[in-house]
Formats: sequence, structure tokens, C-alpha cells
Amino acid sequence: MLIKRAPRFKASEITDHRLYLNRREFMLGAAALALLPTATQAAQASAAGQPLAAKRNPDYVIGDKPTDFKSATTYNNFYEFGTDKEDPARLGHMLKPRPWTVQVDGLVHKPKRFDIEEILRFPLEERVYSLRCVEAWSMVIPWIGFPLSALLKQVEPTGKARYVEFTTLKDPEQFPAQKPSLAAFGGVEWPYVEGLRLDEAMHPLALVTVGMYGQVLPNQNGAPIRIVVPWKYGFKSAKSLVRIRLTEEQPKTAWEKSAPQEYGFYSNVNPAVDHPRWSQATERRIGEFMRRKTPMFNGYAEQVGSLYAGMDLKKNY
Repeated sequence: MLIKRAPRFKASEITDHRLYLNRREFMLGAAALALLPTATQAAQASAAGQPLAAKRNPDYVIGDKPTDFKSATTYNNFYEFGTDKEDPARLGHMLKPRPWTVQVDGLVHKPKRFDIEEILRFPLEERVYSLRCVEAWSMVIPWIGFPLSALLKQVEPTGKARYVEFTTLKDPEQFPAQKPSLAAFGGVEWPYVEGLRLDEAMHPLALVTVGMYGQVLPNQNGAPIRIVVPWKYGFKSAKSLVRIRLTEEQPKTAWEKSAPQEYGFYSNVNPAVDHPRWSQATERRIGEFMRRKTPMFNGYAEQVGSLYAGMDLKKNY
């Protein structure tokens, strides 16, 4: 969910976000009022902003300063709400993160539907990961969650399971960009589907994420449950999950179907492989002016490099 043809970081992008929204609301006029949350919608999204306790795991903390919360929650890619970076925060009130369940099935011995409240009872920990986007920008976020492997072990994958497929909610009433009149605009086939190899999914860095910055996930950041895979580009970290399915065949992901020449199945951060429309060799952290070199596997090469031993990482992009 990362195609953006406009150049990054114009002066308008550092304008105070509230001023930007005020100007936008003024220009849109009465039409924008329909997008404001009603009391009912606010009640349905009551989990937003609630504190979520978790102990920081010192084994998964990078030394860089976290991105400020305002930037991390107002500059997002979430095409179900729209293609503009401001759309998820502007329209996030339309998502109803309670009640919510996630079906985990496929090639498993014990398929199960998990309620979000049950998922929140898993032992939670806080990890500080960098999330890298193919548009050459990144953030450092203190995520809250638990290893994806802990969830998969509960359903007991069979010996035939080789891949894990993730599916996002499809509901045009909650995700306005999924409406038929707008569906073609973002170039994505709904519902959004992503996937990992089973060994990638079982790696301890892969995180089932239910919170950030000490609170439950905001709607615009993938509430109520998403995946974070820190050595891959951000679009691999599927949001607002409703199904996790184990398969023998490699899943066909949303961006592979939409733009296979640009987005491959693996989507590992590899500064040596340019996107067809921009370089991946450097990045700019949100909140910083200077660019920095992009590290291999987003800085996690020591931990995950062995997963791809012997692979041609330019062919398997």
C-alpha cells in the first residue's frame, strides 16, 4: 500500500498538521462534516487511546529516538482509507475495532477463532522497531505485541504448511476506499492480502501487534491487530487482520497482483535493489532533514540473514 508518485517531503509536509486539516476542512466545506465521528461511532471505537501495559523487551530495542506520536499517527499508509498520507487519521473514526475476531485456520491441527480480548491476554511486550517504507521514509515506533510464533503454535501447523497468509477486513462501510466507485483508484484488489514463509513468520522478530506508544493501536495504524515484520518494507505488515491462514502454496499478495514489476513476495529491505521509480539506497526518518543510508534488512541482517542464505535477493525481491 505504498505507491505515491509525488516527491517526498515538500515544505507543506512540515506544516503543523492541525493547521493543514483546518485549511482542508475549510476548502471541503459542508461535505467534510459528513466524515466527522458521531457519538455512536465514537463509542464503537472506544478502545482508541486506552492505555496498554507492556514491559519493554531490551533484546528488541534500537538506539534511535522514537518518532513522535503525532507524526506516527498522522502520516500513514492505509489504502483502505485512501491514498493520501492524511486520509487514515482523517477517516479512521469509521473503523469499528470492537467487537473483533481473527480466524486462524488452513493447514493446522487446531483451527481457532480468536477474540481480540483473548489476544490481548497474551503476554505483551514493548519493542522498538524501525518501519521502512519503499518511498524512502521511515519511522521508529515502540510497538506492543507478542511473537507471531506464539499464536501459530496454538493452532499447531501441519507438516504441509509452508506459508502464512494474512487477510485484512473487507467492509466498504468502514473502509471508504473499498467502495466500488473508488476501488480502482488505489490499484489494490480487496481484501488486502499479504504473506510470509512459515519460517519467516516463526522468526522471533515477527510481531503480532496490538498497541504502540503505551496504548492500544489507533485505527489509522491498523487497529485492533496487525503484523509488524521489521526487516521488510512496511506494506508486508498487514493491518486490521480478520484471518490468518496457513497454506502449502505461496499466497498471491495484494501488491504482487497489482504491480508485480514493483513489489515481489519477499519485499525485504535491500538497498541494492531500486524500486523502478526511486532509489532504495537512502531513507529519511520522519522528523529529520538529512538522509541516511538504508541498512540491509532494515538493520536486522544479523538476525534474519540466514533465512535467505543462497537466494538471489535481486531476483527474489
